[in-house]
Amino acid sequence: MTHLLTKVAWDHPPTAAGYGRLVTRRTKWVALLCGSMLVSVVCLWFGLIPQARLAFIVVIVVVAPYVPVVLIAYLRRHRVAAVLRSYPWREHACSYTPRATGVQATIRIPFSETYSSAYRLIPFPMDLATIENSHPDRIWFAGDPRFGGVVSPVGGHYPVRAVPAKVPADGWLGGDDVLASRVGLRRRSGKGTQT
Repeated sequence: MTHLLTKVAWDHPPTAAGYGRLVTRRTKWVALLCGSMLVSVVCLWFGLIPQARLAFIVVIVVVAPYVPVVLIAYLRRHRVAAVLRSYPWREHACSYTPRATGVQATIRIPFSETYSSAYRLIPFPMDLATIENSHPDRIWFAGDPRFGGVVSPVGGHYPVRAVPAKVPADGWLGGDDVLASRVGLRRRSGKGTQT
């Protein structure tokens, strides 16, 4: 059973505050990773701290793979805002599929008796079931079930981008392709975006 909660998700005050926290988190990620890379490169380049070269090389090797992911997540935060400003929150039952490490890899949402879809939470998997969530078997979803959207624990306070784990099967009727394209959930080719 699905409940429409607001006209659009952004109208729910905890959602706007949660998005603000999302922007703050992503800004800190970018500043931390890019700042450490910059300091490391400058120190190595000018030989300012010869004794710490190994430490700086380790920072560069460990941090460098994460920089593109963090930059893409930072730039794609606008897509989360566009979805929240265009789609309503709807509450759904959900189930989580954990990885071998215990962190949830995907979330499965049954939208109707005949259609359910699995989504990956990006940029990093997280445990939405325990983030200030008094209803771990329920999730709020804003978006188009075919192309993904934004999910949050019940309450809308922790919005996270969700993309389809695989190309969804046909079966969902009533989606708005124009709206999905406008907010960046659907590409011109008709496929969902993965960032």
